[in-house]
Amino acid sequence: MSNSLEYRYGGARALVELHEQHLREFLPVWREASGGECPLPESLDPDYASWDHILRHTLGCAAGYMRWMCEVLGLPDPGLAPAPALDRIAAEADGYLEHLLMGWRAPLAGVEEEAFYRPAYESRWGVPYCIDAMLEHAVLHPMRHTHQMRRWLAQAGGPGARA
Repeated sequence: MSNSLEYRYGGARALVELHEQHLREFLPVWREASGGECPLPESLDPDYASWDHILRHTLGCAAGYMRWMCEVLGLPDPGLAPAPALDRIAAEADGYLEHLLMGWRAPLAGVEEEAFYRPAYESRWGVPYCIDAMLEHAVLHPMRHTHQMRRWLAQAGGPGARA
């Protein structure tokens, strides 16, 4: 991460950097899984309806997490565009990823440490999160999907599979 910003709370900077690292790791694994012989497991979850759905869900959530944090903290809108439409997401993923990562770097830099722990705010899915917990959730989200895809690749015997 080429972020020279000073953060008032070093934990936020660490989580922003980890988020970038794991989103960057997610995309090549998604490409391998979606472009080969790896079948997509059946699911009733609409975010698993296709490989493009998984990609759009993962990248779109990254934008949503930062928008939510800025909203509840009373910070300016971070200017993150919605994820590209399903029929364009694969072709535009690299550019959108860079847009996300740039938009994630600065919004939380000036926030005092105390604001990351109290209060908790209701997430868009109804679960209360403090900002620190939402940052951790945002980091784990692409990690979780990367782990799933590596497991599916291993089950399918994919050449780059690492379970």
